[in-house]
Amino acid sequence: DLAKGTNSCLSLEPPRLFLCVCKTALLSVLQIQVIEDDRANKSSEPFTTGVKGQTPPLVTTNFQVKDQGNASPRFVRCTAYNIPCTADMAKQSQVPLAAVIKPLAMLPPDETRPYVVDHGEAGPIRCNRCKAYMCPYMQFIEGGRRFQCGFCSCVTDVPPHYFQHLDHTGKRVDCCDRPELSLGSYEFVATVDYCKNNKLPQPPSFIFFIDVSYNAVKSGMVNIVCQELKTLLDYLPRENPEADSVVRVGFVTYNKVLHFYNVKSSLAQPQMMVVSDVSDMFLPLLDGFLVNVNDSRVVIESLLDQIPEMFADTRETETVFGPVIQAGLEALKAADCAGKLFLFHSSLPIAEAPGKLKNREDKKLVGTDKEKSLIQPQSGFYSNLSKECVAQGCCVDLFLFPNQYVDVATLGVVPVSTGGSVYKYTYFQMDRERFLNDLRRDVQKPMGFDAVMRVRTSTGIRATDFFGSFFMSNTTDVELAGLDCDKTVTVEFRHDDKLSEDTGALMQCAVLYTSCSGQRRLRVHNMAVNCCSQLADLYRNCETDTIINFFSKYAYRSLLNTPTKTVRDTLVNQCAQILACYRKNCASPSSAGQLILPECMKLLPVYLNCVLKSDVLQPGADVSVDDRAYLRQLLSCMDVSESHVFFYPRLLPLVRHTLLVKLDGGSLPMAVRNSEERLSKGGVYLLETGLYLFLWVGANAQQELLSNIFGTPTFSQIDPNMTSLPELDNPFSQRLREIIDSFRSQRSRYMKLMVVKQEDKAELIFKHFLCEDKSASGGASYVDFLCHMHKEIRQLLS
Repeated sequence: DLAKGTNSCLSLEPPRLFLCVCKTALLSVLQIQVIEDDRANKSSEPFTTGVKGQTPPLVTTNFQVKDQGNASPRFVRCTAYNIPCTADMAKQSQVPLAAVIKPLAMLPPDETRPYVVDHGEAGPIRCNRCKAYMCPYMQFIEGGRRFQCGFCSCVTDVPPHYFQHLDHTGKRVDCCDRPELSLGSYEFVATVDYCKNNKLPQPPSFIFFIDVSYNAVKSGMVNIVCQELKTLLDYLPRENPEADSVVRVGFVTYNKVLHFYNVKSSLAQPQMMVVSDVSDMFLPLLDGFLVNVNDSRVVIESLLDQIPEMFADTRETETVFGPVIQAGLEALKAADCAGKLFLFHSSLPIAEAPGKLKNREDKKLVGTDKEKSLIQPQSGFYSNLSKECVAQGCCVDLFLFPNQYVDVATLGVVPVSTGGSVYKYTYFQMDRERFLNDLRRDVQKPMGFDAVMRVRTSTGIRATDFFGSFFMSNTTDVELAGLDCDKTVTVEFRHDDKLSEDTGALMQCAVLYTSCSGQRRLRVHNMAVNCCSQLADLYRNCETDTIINFFSKYAYRSLLNTPTKTVRDTLVNQCAQILACYRKNCASPSSAGQLILPECMKLLPVYLNCVLKSDVLQPGADVSVDDRAYLRQLLSCMDVSESHVFFYPRLLPLVRHTLLVKLDGGSLPMAVRNSEERLSKGGVYLLETGLYLFLWVGANAQQELLSNIFGTPTFSQIDPNMTSLPELDNPFSQRLREIIDSFRSQRSRYMKLMVVKQEDKAELIFKHFLCEDKSASGGASYVDFLCHMHKEIRQLLS
């Protein structure tokens, strides 16, 4: 590290060179230690949310949460838990004020999911002025007959049916019995007033659209999708695991034309109806298209068996795309329900139809001012279609199987705008296992439909910007045709008045949605943070992982309108200003040659460098335009734990004795820094990126180690094409497979396992994710970047 750092520091004044290099070497060791220290200090005791303004454990720490009045960090994570009292102070620090909200997050088995509160026909109790929902921040007065809103201070009468007496402290005597008065997160059953057209919603529907063009059939995709759907129909989402799902299903196949299927239970065989006029899409049948699975199971299974045979000899290579979504939208309109479209699509839609696209891939534009045009949608057609979909509660999930350019930037517009997801499998035969696992999870996962989210704040701050997969027709309402348990919405706040240290600041996120059983619900999350007049208090209560999540989303969105170099420079400058402000106002006097970072921001430079070196902001020659667009869309709704491992992958040394010692406790061996220097020729390492798992095998790995993992004692006999480890009868093999299963269970997408032998071709892919090293595409090593940041900070200070 010292050797690497020296060259980078030559531009500094010689007397300060040694100090800088020594400090750099010291800091570069801290990343793993910070994570391990947090685990040691915060994993044993439950994290109780009742203390306002406390910073939660890191996302890398395994901890239990007890809701005592603030939302769990699994639902809401803030960039700062002690925010500046004034806009000037916030501007001076440059620390972003934001919250990453995951409204329907899944909770571990040892934590209680939000209680459902039903106030009957009267509906939830709200503030008369700002419409905030009843929460622990409401102050009851006048013996309990009225309450003062914690957000806007308006006084509202308590409805007679909700009245309760107060105790000697001014709290209601039933406070602990009512979730909305004692907890940070809960749900209300919404009344008919919260429904479209004042009418209770119908249960949602799932419609499956299968591309049956030549490429889709030849790759085997059509056959595999049809076979898998037969199984998945038993696992449609439901709130009560014991009850049948009420979600209805429909099926369509398409190439240049669309084929709708009548699968009514009374039919002996499914019936096909073809719509060839794709310029004016309509639904050719109502009765028999959307059906209950149990009623029509025989007909559905017959259809799924027949589809691969019907199109086995097709020669049709052209496909449509826009009319496919229009067809699903029309079907949901006709059924007067919300729902989700599952599109299995293989190629650029070049057939003559609305939404037709052309190939515009041009790598010569990368690195120029015109680069942004590659990741902008080709036309406004899909944006307009998105608006219609959101109005109906029509969410779109897109599964792509391309063997060449398909314009993900444009095809992803509707999924991203409707709260849906884009999945991409470039080499389908090799990605088959990943696709099947992603599809299974996507069909089964808990989700809400036809959702609207509103974020309210106490006086002095307001929500000004939003990031994620959604649509906004105004400046306050986040509209999501679908909202699943993996999606986050990131909200940025700004001051519009002075805040008080005495009262702090409040935030309430309310999401109105239709559950998978067809019930209208309100999910409410509350968060109270402290306010400070001293910069030192701000810097003591920041959350670096959340700051990086926000910065990356802000930067990735900026690419649509700003040259990549400008975006990168802006990121570096803002982080340098954050650290320079700390050095100037909070650090004790010391040599200017020392790089001094806030305790909670020690890792800001290493993580920022990872963001700058990502394939979106530092594309290499082998990163396609589609891959950049795909990763940009993927990150837009990532939570903090997933963005953390996405930018700084986890590297575990698989040493036999440490794994076996930990076997009973279930904890993991300590990770090592993400650098090639940490790899030993005699070792085996597991690298997790959030999208892939790599098992790197050193050329001199011990025979016993290889036998325990692969069942072969020699390095040369290991099959690098294997995607799953053999189930061997030894504790080491069992423990390693448990770790891999555990990693996969923590992520929203299935991580394919790739075995990488030292000095094989695949090692280039593996080394791409060693983010502390200099990258092949020109990204700086961590040590070099640290020296660069130090120089930027010193320039700002001088």
